[in-house]
Amino acid sequence: MSALPIFRWHLAPDGYATRRQLRARNLRPGGQDVAAQLERPRRRRPPLVAYLYRVDLAKPVRPMTSARWAALAKANAARRICPACRRDAGYVIPAALGTCVPCAYPDPHGSEGNT
Repeated sequence: MSALPIFRWHLAPDGYATRRQLRARNLRPGGQDVAAQLERPRRRRPPLVAYLYRVDLAKPVRPMTSARWAALAKANAARRICPACRRDAGYVIPAALGTCVPCAYPDPHGSEGNT
């Protein structure tokens, strides 16, 4: 096992790309291992690291089928249902709360106090 080549920020040679750069070209890593990494130095902190993949080994992005669209819509809808009151919150429920805002912070005075 050899060490990865390390390049400074903005100085990677052609033929390498990050996941986002691959996606912008409608490509995906396709199971290949990380080929190199970029490091961006920072003061008093460890450097930022970005992993690079070889573009020539990348594969095309798989197309979304109707079944995959349906599964994605179902998963996103499930993230909107409050587990406590079982209502659609109208937004994705934050993982930090675990429930919709009215369930997480119930109004102790009721809704009649501010008229």
